[in-house]
Amino acid sequence: MNGRLILFPVPIGCDEMGHSLPAWNMELLSSCRTFIVEELRTARRFLKKAGYPYPIDDTQFFELNEHTSHEEIGNYLDAIGRGENIGLLSEAGLPCVADPGAMITRVAQRRGIEIVPLVGPSSLMLALMASGFNGQSFAFVGYLPVDKTKRTAAIRRLEERLHREHQTQLFIEAPYRNNQMLEALAAALNPRTLVCVACDLTLPTQYIRTLPAGKWKSERTKVDLHKRNTVFLIGE
Repeated sequence: MNGRLILFPVPIGCDEMGHSLPAWNMELLSSCRTFIVEELRTARRFLKKAGYPYPIDDTQFFELNEHTSHEEIGNYLDAIGRGENIGLLSEAGLPCVADPGAMITRVAQRRGIEIVPLVGPSSLMLALMASGFNGQSFAFVGYLPVDKTKRTAAIRRLEERLHREHQTQLFIEAPYRNNQMLEALAAALNPRTLVCVACDLTLPTQYIRTLPAGKWKSERTKVDLHKRNTVFLIGE
């Protein structure tokens, strides 16, 4: 019997596992002796906190990140053919959603391997849920350009799409540029266009606020987003 590729979510902020992960996830960890991970150190730390029952040093890890080539991952799933389960861990949140794990699930699909996605936190969905925006039609567009002129043009294109298709637009930024992003949104958007800022989701410092872009021009000075994981949304 072949094994399975199990997609394990990881808490996106809260250290208390039970606040964001079902107990069943923790039980399934013990079925894996091999893990594909984005970052080895944080994966080891997660397994220890989750009560992984086997010695970490006897566990096999394969790293998969933005620097990994398709050629390197060719043998990552070999254990599944021997009847073993393999776990895929994201750095935080859901594997394969804005995450390099999508590379390995693509390979698994091509090989006909059974994939088991587990329930867990997604900052994108949590932000959308709390924003008050359209949850029937939405798009996650990743990162916007760093260059100020290109970023402004990208913001205005998203605003046009929002009003043309009534589609909520979600995006993220490198945490150390969050304040600049909020400033750019306040400056580039129509003052009546709504902007939601969802920061530190699931943490005690969680901050979620939806305001017209014009009001963010003053409100942005009251909240510091620097180096805090943040999702930005524009909507109606």
